Amino acid sequence: MPSSTQTSPSAPAAPAPPWPGTRADGMAGLEIGGTRHELPVIVGTEGERAIDIAKLRSQTGLITLDEGYVNTGSTTSAITFLDGEQGILRYRGYPIEVLAEKCDFVEVAYLLIYGQLPTTEELHAFRSSLSHHTMIHEDMRSFYGAFPRDAHPMAIAGSVVGALSTFYQDSLDVRDPRQVEVSVHRLLAKLPTIAAYSHKKSCGQPLMYPRNDLSYCENFLHMLFAVPCEEYRVDPDFTEALDTLLIVHADHEQNCSTSTVRMVGSSDANLFASISAGISALWGPLHGGANQACVEMLERIVADGGDVKKYVDLAKKKDSGFRLMGFGHRVYKNYDPRAKLIKSICDKLLAKIARHDPLFDIAQQLEEVALADDYFIERKLYPNVDFYSGVIYRAMGIPVQMFTVLFAMGRLPGWIAHWIEMHQSPTKKICRPRQVYSGENLREFVPINQRG
Repeated sequence: MPSSTQTSPSAPAAPAPPWPGTRADGMAGLEIGGTRHELPVIVGTEGERAIDIAKLRSQTGLITLDEGYVNTGSTTSAITFLDGEQGILRYRGYPIEVLAEKCDFVEVAYLLIYGQLPTTEELHAFRSSLSHHTMIHEDMRSFYGAFPRDAHPMAIAGSVVGALSTFYQDSLDVRDPRQVEVSVHRLLAKLPTIAAYSHKKSCGQPLMYPRNDLSYCENFLHMLFAVPCEEYRVDPDFTEALDTLLIVHADHEQNCSTSTVRMVGSSDANLFASISAGISALWGPLHGGANQACVEMLERIVADGGDVKKYVDLAKKKDSGFRLMGFGHRVYKNYDPRAKLIKSICDKLLAKIARHDPLFDIAQQLEEVALADDYFIERKLYPNVDFYSGVIYRAMGIPVQMFTVLFAMGRLPGWIAHWIEMHQSPTKKICRPRQVYSGENLREFVPINQRG
């Protein structure tokens, strides 16, 4: 059944699209078996164009097939604009470079969730609320004793976040704005505590209570590294580095984990359950686990004698089975703007720390190759945010298994913002993708005593 698609700027105007912030831009023609079908074309505020196929199946009996949804827009969103070709990333219209320079993570979280930068009074109230929600229910501390000592912190974090819905049943109604706001503040405040406790469990140290006199990042680092028997002072350079890393990870459009949060939330699952699902999606080495995979790659090179050229050559061979982690990006076809921001932090921390770590030498050699070698330049395989963030976390003394948990802490405001935006959308539907069946046709049942 031959078909063809073309946009028709001169075609009759499409009806006004139901999505806020978009406009109609004519119709696209789709010809199937000699019959022409008209599909609306919509345009977003940054000029992105899309064909609205919402009525395609009802009009034609057909669906689209797009493995991995790489060409499919699941929604419209006013939260984050990303242009991979130009290397642009903006939260609510503000360039990531400006926010990283002028704001801290809590202020950026407010922007993502509420849509506007806060006033002085609003930001003070927001900080105060977060600082008073940092403790988790005392009974939840006993959960950590039930996990194996070698349990991955992401498994612990996802489990405990999901369990919040059993301890805070007074804020689970997704249709009550006040209950939603309470859940939002609880999650933002408690995830650092949950994350730090997962590390303490793995190293056998006592769980440290949060300190409300410290900033968001200072409090987390204190819970992560302090012990009851001596005073611990948080390094201000570590605080600055962590704050910037959380900001650059705070949102990244419709990625795997964000789409998971939206999909689970579309069933009206509560916020805690939806975020727990997002944490599970983020755990994968192709997503949030990429910075951990990057450091493990560097450790492999160090263990093999530190021959950087050997592994660069392997990366260039398609059949070698070796892949350089931390270079290039599925979306960015230019230098990742987030990587530019944290490269200077990486250089600063490496220059500051007194101990010698051969892994840092390997990382710097790989960086030099990627920025000078024609193979990498032609393919735009620049060092990405995972490459630098993994090195920074190691320089701070954060265990490699905690890297993805820190990613989750950073991405939390974005997940929350998307969950809220989805519920406020007039076009919200439960997510239910279609498929093209490729299995057996109708089969005759054979009794077990007749199967050969």
